[in-house]
Amino acid sequence: MPELRACNLASSNQMKLLPRRAPVRQHQDKAPGQLRKYCKWILWAVLTIYLFFSTSSSTTTSSLFRPPPLRAILPLKITPRAITETSHELSSPPSSASSSIRIYVYELPSSYNRDWLSNPRCGNHLFAAEVAIHEALLQFPGRVFDPNEADFFFVPVYVSCNFSTPNGFPSLHNARPLISSAVDFISTGLPFWNRSRGRDHVFVASHDFGACFHAMEHVAIAEGIPEFMEESIILQTFGVSSPHPCQRAEHVLIPPYVTPDIEEQWPAPEKAKRDIFAYFRGKMEIHPKNISGRFYSRRVRTEIWRRYAGNSKFYLQRKRLDDYRAEMARSVFCLCPLGWAPWSPRLVEAVALGCVPVIIADGIRLPFQESVRWTEISVSVAEADVGRLEEALDRVAATNLSAIQRNLWDPALRRALLFQRPMAAGDATWHALRELEGKLERSWRRHRSAEAR
Repeated sequence: MPELRACNLASSNQMKLLPRRAPVRQHQDKAPGQLRKYCKWILWAVLTIYLFFSTSSSTTTSSLFRPPPLRAILPLKITPRAITETSHELSSPPSSASSSIRIYVYELPSSYNRDWLSNPRCGNHLFAAEVAIHEALLQFPGRVFDPNEADFFFVPVYVSCNFSTPNGFPSLHNARPLISSAVDFISTGLPFWNRSRGRDHVFVASHDFGACFHAMEHVAIAEGIPEFMEESIILQTFGVSSPHPCQRAEHVLIPPYVTPDIEEQWPAPEKAKRDIFAYFRGKMEIHPKNISGRFYSRRVRTEIWRRYAGNSKFYLQRKRLDDYRAEMARSVFCLCPLGWAPWSPRLVEAVALGCVPVIIADGIRLPFQESVRWTEISVSVAEADVGRLEEALDRVAATNLSAIQRNLWDPALRRALLFQRPMAAGDATWHALRELEGKLERSWRRHRSAEAR
């Protein structure tokens, strides 16, 4: 109680300064000097108290301890060039402290996260959003170290870094037991999970089918989301427009991880020479049925290869190439068909390199749709219409291609889909937090504060 101490101190000083009463007639000659002395001491005491309270107030309300505002929308409408250039930097109106989110990051044993970084791939592969978001939140101005002040609780578990499979892809077999163990850890030592049943706890599930933790949809559906996570908030890359067991939990859609240095490796999109009309490099099975009897990409990639492999407008390659992004940077259209899951890192790579994404994945939901106007920067083709793909692209090239490219080449758009390290205003983590802010009704602390009022 510093204020009380200050007041007591001032009162004490004033009590010492009160002179002992004496007959006025004996000290009439000393009265003016004593009055000046008393005024000096009283002025000093008042000034001290004022400086104390003004310093204390400015410290507690310092903007350094407030999260940055998380409200903005990308300027993707077609506007005159001068207006577009001035809108490239995202402007964000200030948000009051009452609407800014506070996040507590659990400090788990390193076996749940940091130990996995001994493999360099852990921090830069397509599922590495779980690492990037954790690192960003450790430096987030809205991070609180007292869990009683938190709106949300982030549980940092890296489940995508077990590269023990023969093909080098992450094994997700350890995902469920590892997260279950982490929940046991935090719920045993602290009360915050149990009091809300995890409703205000946040996980990252940046895998094919989110928190279902399996690359094959039929297995993912059969196993479902772990029961202990069903009440939590999942930051996930998987999203479809129809009901699906793997998006049953409350969730925020995030982009797949693409290293943010992708922007630095090639010329600015508007300056690139684009001599490839339609491009795809990746897995295109001639016989797509796998050993489980499922058809890879629902036969879409096979149909693309069968129809357009000999077409000079299409540059199609079935083998992966380390420098494939250089080819994307030369392309006008980049095909983004579904694989086992509807989403693909090609979506983000295409946007970052200024190549118009051609989305061939029925019912897909894309990240940050309130801010990134996907319909103005991409082309969507139904899976059943792959046979008319060339016709669709020719029509776009002859009509509104230049408008799509103007929207696509906005630097703020590229920033929104990349996870910067550390987090930057307008980047992917920033947008994920902005959407998380819209779920504050799940905050146990906010709910109790509202009840108290």
